[in-house]
Amino acid sequence: MKILVLNAGSSSQKSCVYEITGNTLPEEPLKPLWEAKVDWTHQQGFAELEVKTAKGEQLQEKIPADSRTQVMAHMLDTLCKGSTQVISQPSEIDVVGHRVVHGGQDYRESVVITEDVKQAIARLAELAPDHNPANLEGIEAIEQHLGTLTQIAAFDTAFHSHLPDAAAIYPGPYEWIEQGIRRYGFHGISHQYCAKRATRILGRDLASVRLITCHLGNGCSLAAIQNGRSIDTTMGFTPLDGLMMGSRSGAVDPGILIHLLRQSDNSVDELAKVLNKASGLRGISGISNDMREIREAISQGNSRAQLAWDIYVHRLRSYIGGMLASLGGLDALVFTGGVGENNPEIRAAACEAFAFLGLKLDHEKNAHKPVDVDIATPDSTVRVLVIHTEEDWEIACECWRLLEKK
Repeated sequence: MKILVLNAGSSSQKSCVYEITGNTLPEEPLKPLWEAKVDWTHQQGFAELEVKTAKGEQLQEKIPADSRTQVMAHMLDTLCKGSTQVISQPSEIDVVGHRVVHGGQDYRESVVITEDVKQAIARLAELAPDHNPANLEGIEAIEQHLGTLTQIAAFDTAFHSHLPDAAAIYPGPYEWIEQGIRRYGFHGISHQYCAKRATRILGRDLASVRLITCHLGNGCSLAAIQNGRSIDTTMGFTPLDGLMMGSRSGAVDPGILIHLLRQSDNSVDELAKVLNKASGLRGISGISNDMREIREAISQGNSRAQLAWDIYVHRLRSYIGGMLASLGGLDALVFTGGVGENNPEIRAAACEAFAFLGLKLDHEKNAHKPVDVDIATPDSTVRVLVIHTEEDWEIACECWRLLEKK
């Protein structure tokens, strides 16, 4: 089965093709036959396309970005034309899987995309304005370029759809529940993959392990996982809640927002821009949303960068503590995402606060770019894992499972 995966964001479009053979899914993630990335922000009026194949062929191009649909069509053409060709014709693709950020309450698992599903994705764009429109754009581009091929939506919210009511429902008026205002949670595809991967690394059964998965990138969220299900998470009604992030504030006192809106020079749109684009690491440091640049500025004595770091670590520790309470204990703490996978200082700072549990980090392992390994000492009472998240592979697996059911 050849599976094309589209992982669309507001600033980039990532795609890859997997080929799964046999009657069972492999235990280890497969390497894609073909990978492509479109960067929409590279240069005004142009998009940058990067393509590589499992055989080592590479392609880099700058393309006029007048029509995003045309750029995506060109990207898909590289599948079956030129030096990066891996298939003879588009009909060799059996199914296309899409990461869709918000599925609301209606979609608690991956589904075959229909007109009703497309309408729901469009309707929920109000709650994920940076992502759902881009996800829908990818679906429509496939329809235009590859015709009636089966497409499947894998929802980031689905993994969190069984949160207990006490964790999911906000303490506002009861009418909010009837309006669909609740905690949905995000990064679910990543949290789901990491939970499964963690149990394989530990040699444990998913139903017997209590996990806290820390997806730390430009967007950040935690999930408390018990019996293979998310029972608590930090992102909420939108991806703005919870941890401090690259440019998002995370949770703030709602009274601050009321205060700012009462000031005549603040509008709802301006406030949304501040909370999503000008807060977090970027807002506090005044430098960047990139943790690497924050660390560099700290080494040069920048006090605002140090403050950004301190707030980030404080909130990370605080929310991990909250997840501990939800689980009633912890078997493994998992770090993933661009920061979680690549920043040993963040991992060490987070773990340091939980030495009272008997958690002991092997600092040598932590410092040497660990991938899919346990970096706790042998006598640590809590395992600590660094896992390279494979969202695209998890989406491919969801496609395989759905088609195998037919």
